[in-house]
Order: sequence, then structure tokens, then C-alpha cells
Amino acid sequence: GIVCSFSDSTGSITNETGFTRAQLTEVCDLKNVKRGRLSELSGMSGAKYHAGKSVWQLGLNCDIALPCATQNEITVEGARNLVQGGCWCVAEGANMPTTNEAVDVLKSKVDIYIPAKAANAGGVATSALEMAQNSARLFWTAEEVDEKLKGIMNNIFATAYSTAQEFDRPWDLQFGANAAGFLKVYKAYKAMGYLKF
Repeated sequence: GIVCSFSDSTGSITNETGFTRAQLTEVCDLKNVKRGRLSELSGMSGAKYHAGKSVWQLGLNCDIALPCATQNEITVEGARNLVQGGCWCVAEGANMPTTNEAVDVLKSKVDIYIPAKAANAGGVATSALEMAQNSARLFWTAEEVDEKLKGIMNNIFATAYSTAQEFDRPWDLQFGANAAGFLKVYKAYKAMGYLKF
């Protein structure tokens, strides 16, 4: 696939034919090393900068959307724009980047909606792995951490997917993740004798 947009708190930058590898490197360097704003790339070849506009307001055509910045960045208007632009998959990379109303639109219109609690669990999982390493005074290579993280993320997906199926809600990964979490807590409380039902 191709990457066709980025956004930050000051605006967004788009390239409908897709950013080149060199341009992606430039964006990563600007954001991760220089800590700059996308407005600094307004002259990038083939790209257009949209001051003060969220990428979700622009009505771009896309297959996959990855909201990874802030809470509530996709509103109902943004969700409708994604649907009209042909988006078939939304995977949340930020904590609750989609308003509840927009989630309802996406879940009814896109093929796959992956909520933050499933798609964005990698950071928390990596922190847990780091704590486990530290408490056991172990050292894992980057490859070992990646392998463990891959297993955790695969398990999260499989659990959310199978729980949704079990409750006759196929591909409702938000419901599956919520129900799986609730069942885990319920079983733990029951096992400890706090619940009698």
C-alpha cells in the first residue's frame, strides 16, 4: 500500500499518489528527530499542506485509515468522509481517537474497525515486557522483544475475534475486546470467591 496523508495539531499534508520512501523518511525525521511541524514540509514535491485542517475533514480516498494522534480526532463528519472515500478498514493507533458517534458510523459502514484497546495495545504490552525484564534482571534482544510482542498482539486479535464470534457478533472487534476483558475480570473475581454467581 501507499501512505497518502499525515496530520499533526497544526494541519495535514497529503499526496494522493502516495509519498515516496525518501519523503516518508523526511517526515519521520521531521517528527521524530527535529520535533517539527508538518507545515515545514509545505513545499514538498507532489504534496499539499492543509493549514488547520484534520486529514479526516478533507474527504480523501483511502483504503485504510490509522488515526494515531489524539482523542476524538475522528468525528461523525470525518467518519462519513472516510466511508465516502472508500475506506474499508480503520485501526486506531491512539487512545480513543474516534468519537462514540463516529465509531457507530464506522462499525456500520466499514468492513473492519479495530478499536484502540486492540490495535494500540503494543505500547502497553512492550512496557509490561520491559517491567518483566527488569524485575527478573534479564536482557532480551530487540528480536526477542518483537517476537514476544507479536505473540501478544496475535493473542489480542484472536481473543477479540473469537469472543465476538462466540456472542454472534462477527468482526465486531470492539465488542469482542470489551467482552473478553469483562469475562477475564469476572472469572478472576469468581475464582477468588468474590462472586457467587
